[in-house]
Amino acid sequence: MTYLDELEKIIAPLRNELAKVRLAIFDVDGVLTNGQLCYEAGGESIKIFHVRDGVGLKLLQDMGIAVAVVTAKDSEMVARRVKELGIIHYVPGAKNKLDTVIQLAESLGITKGECCFTGDDMVDLPVMQAVGVSFCPNDAYPYVAERANIQLNVSGGQGVARMVCDMLLLASNQYDAAYQLASTEAFERQR
Repeated sequence: MTYLDELEKIIAPLRNELAKVRLAIFDVDGVLTNGQLCYEAGGESIKIFHVRDGVGLKLLQDMGIAVAVVTAKDSEMVARRVKELGIIHYVPGAKNKLDTVIQLAESLGITKGECCFTGDDMVDLPVMQAVGVSFCPNDAYPYVAERANIQLNVSGGQGVARMVCDMLLLASNQYDAAYQLASTEAFERQR
């Protein structure tokens, strides 16, 4: 079975809901990173991002699906990565992620049903239950994983966002066009 065949099988029960997504929202720790925190002497936490996630997040934006990063922590490294990817909807220090997501969606004229959220722990669960489709990595906290619409077959920090992006692009019939765009020189230079 090819990668695309596998994705098609996963999204089949939720294809209609996934095709409606206009805003894809991602947590950071445990989703875009592996969830481990490593502090350097100066106190800043070191975070490691997967480069493939960046391509997916850029492609979503290029294909008209807004991307947001909502995290409870405020980190210079996350801010830098978000800026590199051209993500304009970045909310650090979100103490109530559900309220934050509702306000962001309303400001963009998007309903909760047109949003998807990818999270991994209890703080993410209220948002995951409120949006149209929820995702989690395969190493999410078990209680959260049991309640996600789609549990991915990759762990946090190992391409979670890329897989979500690919599923959204497939469901909206934009996968081929997106990857044609990704193979051009202009794709990396436009940010």
